[in-house]
Amino acid sequence: MIDSASAPAPRGLIQRLSVRYGGSNPKELERFLKFAVVGIIGAIIDLGTTNILLATLLRPSSAADVSPERIAASIGFTLAVTSNFIWNRYWTYPDSRSRPLLKQIVQFFVVNVFGLVIRYIILGLLVVPFGNVVSSIIASASSETVAKIATNGAVLVALVVVMLWNFFVNRRWTYSDVK
Repeated sequence: MIDSASAPAPRGLIQRLSVRYGGSNPKELERFLKFAVVGIIGAIIDLGTTNILLATLLRPSSAADVSPERIAASIGFTLAVTSNFIWNRYWTYPDSRSRPLLKQIVQFFVVNVFGLVIRYIILGLLVVPFGNVVSSIIASASSETVAKIATNGAVLVALVVVMLWNFFVNRRWTYSDVK
């Protein structure tokens, strides 16, 4: 009979994956997987907030000096980064809480703002070429459909690149004290 006090605690999916596929450093893979989960939550918050605001309080208008889309997207981005910071500080990197909160949150926001710039650059570079590919594959698609598919394809590429940027830069700078 196994003594329950000495039996290992059951592991969650992320911990099992990190032990199985983590190579020489399963803890770092576990952190990456947690960071990715947090990023998915952030993307849902970002897109959800933006779309809810545009459907209710900030209806799109061509007459506005500052577009409601930009205001809604800025609010969505800020809420998502705030959520991501909290989740990463308390779940992904709980041992980073010895660092000063203000310094850490400023570092995290700086990294994410640069990530946003990278996202805009990738979108600018990929939307038109993706649109050309979509148009050649689906010749009967409307220009609106082509634009939506191309934009979503570019956003997916940007999400992957920016997630990697955010993880590695935050790991080396914002959470550099974590062993």
